[in-house]
Amino acid sequence: MDSLQALAAQLGISDLTGRGFLSVLVTFFTAWLFTWVFIPRLREFAIRVGWADQPNERRLNKEPLPNAGGLAIYGGFLVSIIVAWALRPIAVDIVNIQVLAILLGASMLVLVGFIDDQYGLTPLSRLLVQTLAATLLLVNDLRIDFNAIPFLPVVPEPVSTVLGTVMTIVWVLALTNAVNLLDGVDGVVGGVAFVASFVLLVTAAQFTDRAAAVILLAGLSGAALGYLRHNFNPSRIIMGDAGSTLFGYTLAAVSLLGTLKFSAGASLLVPLIVLALPLLDTTQVVIGRLARGIRNPLGHPDKTHIHHRVLARTESARRTAVILWLVALACGALGMSLQGVSPLAILGTILSAAACLFFVAYRRIRAGHIEQAGRDSTN
Repeated sequence: MDSLQALAAQLGISDLTGRGFLSVLVTFFTAWLFTWVFIPRLREFAIRVGWADQPNERRLNKEPLPNAGGLAIYGGFLVSIIVAWALRPIAVDIVNIQVLAILLGASMLVLVGFIDDQYGLTPLSRLLVQTLAATLLLVNDLRIDFNAIPFLPVVPEPVSTVLGTVMTIVWVLALTNAVNLLDGVDGVVGGVAFVASFVLLVTAAQFTDRAAAVILLAGLSGAALGYLRHNFNPSRIIMGDAGSTLFGYTLAAVSLLGTLKFSAGASLLVPLIVLALPLLDTTQVVIGRLARGIRNPLGHPDKTHIHHRVLARTESARRTAVILWLVALACGALGMSLQGVSPLAILGTILSAAACLFFVAYRRIRAGHIEQAGRDSTN
């Protein structure tokens, strides 16, 4: 028992039977199971009312595909946080307010994303709402501390405040849109979001004052995994902008909550590494579109994303998703090592995340075979 407790301590678990660890487990599994079970019912309703993406030259689906998966992800995430709050209320008032600010901002983006999925909104209107959600974080003191960023000069406090405000808005907008733009192949964003939130969860658990971040990340990772069960190719539902912006915004916001702020000051280095895949993808897409003379690079979709390039080489949505999962896992391992997490904890985290991913992928493939057999028997 002592050796098991010592291993748990390396993962940031102070007491295997304690209320804190159990609340994290309950949060994770509540989000996972709620999303997993709710999606089939939501899918049936979405088909009836026409919440679906129609096939076109850019999309991979050959028939209308329900696009309301983001609502199930949001529902699983929110329900799990409510359950966690009931089990172990966060005692610090300021943290309570900041968590509520994150949830309110995420709710705004889910609503706007869903409206955009069904009716279409201009890029400018979406950007304005995202900026408002980022400002909501700022007024609740969730911001980047410019003077805490390594290798940059320390500036006077008023200048630092202005620079930190600008960097915070850019960080939230960049990550929100980066995750959104990565959503183009079945299983990619669900898997990458799960890896990122799971890795950041374990890293946050290394700090005794990051309980709120751990709970939020447990709910987010569980919801991502529950959704992925229905989204790995062949997909039964997609998350739409409602889901992708939820993931991007929440990951950006939680990093400001203190998930990975080094006491020495390397504030956003770890989430930057862990989330390198969507950020690099968006960077190369924007630069490429600007080079081609496109003035509004976010408003002109094409097939120059990393997932499109990998898909063109593999000719398989499943292999594309798995390859990008592995890249995300490698980025996660690098980010954890830069944080100083022990090699054993890194190995355990990566293996656990990989096991969860391949479990839900296996379940989806197995269900797909059963569905195909049922269709064949009726023909």
